[in-house]
Amino acid sequence: MAAVKSKIVLPVIFIVVLAISRIPGLLPLNFSVVYAFAFCAGVFFPSRLAWWLPLAVLLGTDIGLNFYYQYHHVDGVWSAENLANLAFNYIAYLALIFLGRRFRPSMSIMSLVGGGVLGAIIFYLITNTASWLFNPFHNPEYTKNLTGWIIALTKGIGGYPSTWEFFRNTLLSGGIFTAIFAAAEKLAAESPAEKNAGATEPEEEAAPEPEEAKA
Repeated sequence: MAAVKSKIVLPVIFIVVLAISRIPGLLPLNFSVVYAFAFCAGVFFPSRLAWWLPLAVLLGTDIGLNFYYQYHHVDGVWSAENLANLAFNYIAYLALIFLGRRFRPSMSIMSLVGGGVLGAIIFYLITNTASWLFNPFHNPEYTKNLTGWIIALTKGIGGYPSTWEFFRNTLLSGGIFTAIFAAAEKLAAESPAEKNAGATEPEEEAAPEPEEAKA
């Protein structure tokens, strides 16, 4: 019963936490639940649900964010370059879900946190490479050569915090939220009664051997 409950309740909790976390300005830049959400969906959700549910939720919130930024007069949110850049986010989400499928829910929290951090690194590399490649906001620093790519991964855009600071937030949030999701799953997966089942039950005594069986 608890396993069925966790399969229903946990996805709902994960989705609510993700949706709240994507409210603009609520969390520092790149300090996001997204990385842990996609990775933990791969670990804990049933096979089909692990693929379509995270992508559907992320797509819905991305569309909502684009309308929000358009309302606040941010240019280029619906441009072909920005949409192509966002498409690479979904390649990164698929990579994180795939990574999560390689882990087992029974693994220790520390092992799962390591997987969440690795997923955050993969997401950072894919999405920053896409930003350099498509350059949707036409940043002059992102020249189409090795130097421009390294700038995209390290320094970023002039006048803004460096991408290394974003990378730090990516790693921290990937590890912290993976730990929270993993701990929640382990607490919900088994009730105390189930954990103690059989621990207090007396063992059945072996039946005495028949007299004729004894030599």
